[in-house]
Amino acid sequence: MSAEVIAADGFELDHRIERDSVFVGRLGICEIRLMNDAAYPWCLLIPLVADARELHELTRIQRASINDSSCLLATVMMDLFSGEKMNIAALGNVVPQLHIHHIVRFSHDQAWPGPVWGRFPPKPYEPDALNLRVRDLRAALSLDAIDPADSFTDSEG
Repeated sequence: MSAEVIAADGFELDHRIERDSVFVGRLGICEIRLMNDAAYPWCLLIPLVADARELHELTRIQRASINDSSCLLATVMMDLFSGEKMNIAALGNVVPQLHIHHIVRFSHDQAWPGPVWGRFPPKPYEPDALNLRVRDLRAALSLDAIDPADSFTDSEG
């Protein structure tokens, strides 16, 4: 299991989230991951709280931290990608671990105006585009670079 998957207090990232996304960084009590679907600028905000399934089950302090991180992530993504609409959702019907989708939408994207889930197969990033997207997000969010052992693709130097 990769280094970013295990966190304090027994948190373990769901294997489906790990499989479908790449680590961007940590913000507050959350991990940010980029979905590996180049069709949409799409990040996940995952609270590093063991067994978390629903926002209302968390403490007020945890919810406030998550809200602050969510607002910052949404603002940065809209600025970075010049989006028309920000979709934010925590569904959990397929993957029950609490994770909050942040998806920049455009009237010209393939799923507009409907939801992105299950409409089209994901279009994985090319390695160079993935590296660039993650670097841009880290820079815009003022996240420190992670340990090279936690790199997100083999092509990063």
